[in-house]
Amino acid sequence: MSRRHSTPDDEEIRLFRQALEGAGVRRLSNDRADPGKRPRHDAESLAERRDAAISAPPSTLASRTSDGRVEPVRPSASLDFSVPDLPHRTRTALKRGQLPWEAGLDLHGHTIDEARNELERFLLDARAQRMRCVLVVHGKARTSMNSGMTDYPVIKSHVNAWLREWPSVLAFCSARDLDGGTGAVYVLLRRRGEV
Repeated sequence: MSRRHSTPDDEEIRLFRQALEGAGVRRLSNDRADPGKRPRHDAESLAERRDAAISAPPSTLASRTSDGRVEPVRPSASLDFSVPDLPHRTRTALKRGQLPWEAGLDLHGHTIDEARNELERFLLDARAQRMRCVLVVHGKARTSMNSGMTDYPVIKSHVNAWLREWPSVLAFCSARDLDGGTGAVYVLLRRRGEV
């Protein structure tokens, strides 16, 4: 059985508003959101930020990626990450290898610290050159000569964590077999100037 709703009369509206006022609810003066203070993009502001970055001591220009413990991933595991608002079509194209990568980095044979430094430098350079998609080859675990067991892929596990922390990375996923399969990732970058 459905109930028929009638339109409230003036008295009901007045009582409702009075109850809201009694509860401490205030009427809005306008219906527009306040976006806050607008950032300055003038030449003076850019020069100030550039000077501050150049004059900063090396300790404040520390790495953007963690050097702590990371979750190990399996050698054959496919890596997959994207920011929540990435369009589905873009993510699908990246996974299918349909976005051509413009530069590549091979991290085979590097220590953790060397790999982190190389990856950071590579991502900064790629973004400065307005690249959209790059390839990072991290490799897989190899069988240990001593134990005969497969070690977990240290560089792959760290790359998985580092790329998630990097601010200009929109998405990454394991590459197609011809580009390295689960031993490499396609990385989709935010171009300079994009929000």
